Amino acid sequence: MASFQLELVSPEKLLLSRAVEMVVFPAAEGEMGVLAGHAPMIVALRGGVISVREGGKVTEQLFVAGGFAEVAADRVTILADEATPLASLSKSDAEARLAEAEAAFTSAANETPEKREVAMERLLAARVMVEAAMAA
Repeated sequence: MASFQLELVSPEKLLLSRAVEMVVFPAAEGEMGVLAGHAPMIVALRGGVISVREGGKVTEQLFVAGGFAEVAADRVTILADEATPLASLSKSDAEARLAEAEAAFTSAANETPEKREVAMERLLAARVMVEAAMAA
């Protein structure tokens, strides 16, 4: 199967840079799979899990809290707000983040729609993080 270059960058460092067969990431509109030769686009990410496929199987999974992906025919660059390998996720840390996000969402009830939307995105990402930590 044809491959393409995948780069995953967080604010702290370059987490991944290698040729892969497929990547599936949590686009804002839903899960999106990319193979070599995909049409170019820029996509907003929501909180969720990125799955990297090589040799016909998933070789790596990472939780991302949001960000953007730039897709080209021969390269995918993911700029993640935060990225953590699933094996490194802590259930207790994820649950603490969920509690903080729920409190922030509740306190944003009388804020502007934009602030409520940001609080909701954080809450949804925290819920996915808890699910990912429990599954890991």
